[in-house]
Amino acid sequence: MRSNTMCKSYQRALTAVILLVVAPYSIIAQESRMSAAERFSAYQTHRSMVEGSLFKNLPWQHLGPTNISGRSTDIALTEPRGETYTIYVAGASGGVWKTENEGVTWTSLFDEQLTTSIGDLAIAPSDSEIVWVGTGEANIFRSSHAGAGIYKSTDGGNSWQHMGLTETQTIGRIVVHPENPDVVWVAASGHEYRDNPERGVYKTVDGGHNWNKVLFIDDMTGAIDLVIHPLDSNTLYAATWQRRRAKFNDPRNEPAFTGSDEYFTDSGVWKSTDGGESWRQMNNGLPSPRYRGRIGIDIARSQPETIYAFVDNYEIAREAEEGEADAYGRPRGGVIRGATVFRSDNGGGSWRRTSEHNQFMEGLGGTYGWVFGQMRVDPNNPDKIYVMGLGLNVSEDSGRTFRRLSGMHGDHHGLYIDPNNSDYLVNSNDGGAYVSYDGGENWRFFGELPMVQFFNVNFDMGDPFRVYGSVQDHGSYTGVVNLNNGRHEIPAVEFDGAPGGEGSHHAIDPRDTDIVYSAGFYGTISRTNRATGETKQIVPRPPEGELPYRGQWLAHFIMSPHDPNTIYHGMNHVFRSTNQGDDWERISPDLTHNDPDRLGDIQFQTITALSESPITEGLLYAGSDDGRVHVTRDGGESWTDISGGLHPDRFTSEVLASEYHESTVYVTQTGRRSDDFAPYVWRSMDYGDTWESIADGVPFGPINIIREDPKNPNLLYLGNDVGVYVSLDRGSRWHALPYGLPSTFVHDLVIHPRDDIMVAATHGRGMFAFDVRQLQQLTTEIVATTSHMFEPEDGLLTLGNGRGGSSTSAAQSAYVHYWLNQEAEVSLEIQDNRGQVVNILEASGDPGLHAVEWTLERMGSDQGGRGAGFSRRTDLVQPGEYTVILGVDDAEHRMPLRITRRKP
Repeated sequence: MRSNTMCKSYQRALTAVILLVVAPYSIIAQESRMSAAERFSAYQTHRSMVEGSLFKNLPWQHLGPTNISGRSTDIALTEPRGETYTIYVAGASGGVWKTENEGVTWTSLFDEQLTTSIGDLAIAPSDSEIVWVGTGEANIFRSSHAGAGIYKSTDGGNSWQHMGLTETQTIGRIVVHPENPDVVWVAASGHEYRDNPERGVYKTVDGGHNWNKVLFIDDMTGAIDLVIHPLDSNTLYAATWQRRRAKFNDPRNEPAFTGSDEYFTDSGVWKSTDGGESWRQMNNGLPSPRYRGRIGIDIARSQPETIYAFVDNYEIAREAEEGEADAYGRPRGGVIRGATVFRSDNGGGSWRRTSEHNQFMEGLGGTYGWVFGQMRVDPNNPDKIYVMGLGLNVSEDSGRTFRRLSGMHGDHHGLYIDPNNSDYLVNSNDGGAYVSYDGGENWRFFGELPMVQFFNVNFDMGDPFRVYGSVQDHGSYTGVVNLNNGRHEIPAVEFDGAPGGEGSHHAIDPRDTDIVYSAGFYGTISRTNRATGETKQIVPRPPEGELPYRGQWLAHFIMSPHDPNTIYHGMNHVFRSTNQGDDWERISPDLTHNDPDRLGDIQFQTITALSESPITEGLLYAGSDDGRVHVTRDGGESWTDISGGLHPDRFTSEVLASEYHESTVYVTQTGRRSDDFAPYVWRSMDYGDTWESIADGVPFGPINIIREDPKNPNLLYLGNDVGVYVSLDRGSRWHALPYGLPSTFVHDLVIHPRDDIMVAATHGRGMFAFDVRQLQQLTTEIVATTSHMFEPEDGLLTLGNGRGGSSTSAAQSAYVHYWLNQEAEVSLEIQDNRGQVVNILEASGDPGLHAVEWTLERMGSDQGGRGAGFSRRTDLVQPGEYTVILGVDDAEHRMPLRITRRKP
């Protein structure tokens, strides 16, 4: 994160960075990238793959967590229909959610769109069925994802139509005319990592069919906020933000970047009095242009000539004290003012600063004030304002003094204030959404919103096994994968806190599940004994006189598959410990480009992927965020650059040494930080000497993870920004694995080698589980056959005694799995040991792998359905031996099925 302070070494580096970016940026921008139209076409291909998938009947199951939520960027409400509001919540990467009973139940509305990264929501004041969604989180956080324009619903979110603005990628605000729902203004802030002309303020007068760009500054300056006069809909105010982000630099335009006002001049406040057709700057009294960062604005509804501006102010306020460090331990230089409030009482004609620079304001935005920038004015009190940063802060004297409201998660991005009751507040932050009925003194958490943003996942070898993962702004969590109710009835559970932070990878000792390793920010690493609570920092340190090592925010390390005492850790060098991290040996040179012109305030040129061959100890691969991949075949004595044939400047998201063929290695790369959505999946069968792309058939990326199946050498799995794919032939052809998994950002995948459960860590929807056993049984021979029935999964009855000696039962369903390689006429029945038909099940004849549930009921009873699990019945079959008969055209398959009994 960019600190709100700057050490002098960073100032020198950043000056070089900006000079690099300003001059040759047009060269970088000339790289071939997937256009917006190509992204939509690719997504339609993905949707076709989903609908025609051979595996569309195999379900993913949500694992949770059920006790935490995730980053929300905005909320929108309609007036109560009865006693409760209808609330819409925007997830930063979790889509759009709706409740019609004020949070008792929620419905996901955006599961099948190209992106679930949401920037803003708006409901038409004159028609509450018209809802607008602007995609692309405008906060450009480290884990923000690009949007794909704006969507509109005319039925309260039940269906959506894409309405253009595709290349904007991030949208900060949508404003709908109070009387005419066809008139809409949009503040678009533009691409995160590249200049582009599709930014500024847009307006439509025909419900989104056509758009006019009514405020445009330049390709680096977008609009981040927009507000309409409550009494005059022709008067609008806009805030523009001139920003540029690099892989190694956050988007703060501090004076050290250029030393003058000549370059950064266009962040500011603008006003229109003709419905947005023309605009004039309203910056009299605001900081000098080079000090103006992101700006949030709002208008006092009860006194419309009063406007507030909440400025991320880069003016140096004081020099840092000796030894003073920021929240990440980096030395501070000049401390900037940061969060600053300005007020205008003449419609923006002039501004006066109302807030003082003090410790409270200095810390309001932490090290990343540019992520926030939201403020609200109480609609009934022009002197009462709320500003959002690490906390939700309220002032009743126009910003002179603030107090921080408590009872919520941190990092705040949105606030709704009921215009008829200022005590009714709904807040969105990095922990989800909250409601208050007493002006913020107490809050109720909407904990049912599954928007958890995992970065990664790993597992232990306990029984039942646990999964571990780090969650954006929450820390690390662990949850149990419980198979006691059957593999098709894995419950979503609460997760517990785990060792590590919000950016931690984990490794768990297979000999002792209490021993957990976790990496921290920028390459720190620790070892924890969960049984005793003891934690030891085990960070590699440079020799005296050397520069500090560079580590990724999500620093990567692995446990050797040959010896759990051996740990490999990646920074800009590779380190090895053979005694659980107590001592370290540096076993590589700097494996990045180590380009001084690409060293900024974000740790860059670091190792992001490590993999040791499960076959050969000491055969180790390392990939970096600047596009390099290296191999050592002698435990680190010598390293070879094997990047030739890969994309030269893409983030290495995974390197995977094959567990089946010593010379085979896979690499995935992501172009998210390069504004590139193409899929990069590579395979080498000669230790990286040559590479071939195996991305053909994957519509688009970015690609985040690749995994081999631990039991079937032909199976590969991919996770990208819309879901999961599987290949039955080591990458020659790919198939979607869609059922039960919404369109979501899949950041990591693991397959438990004992229990054959694949777990997906999504960045926006929590974790999901998938039973891979049927996929594992799909041998080349079975795939080539017309039809095949697998051994059924037995059912389970729990029998007891009811009143008067009557029998009562609970049933755990049985499952029948079969394969068809072409469309066929199919029948499926269950017979008892006397040959009597006890049930006829509905079965599909579509090509693919099928799972049919039998709830153990006799023919003619209510079958229930998938997800029924254990359910009380009085018309269930008895324990015993049964036969499953599958008819496929003229062929017939028979398999025994056993129903067993257990005591209650």
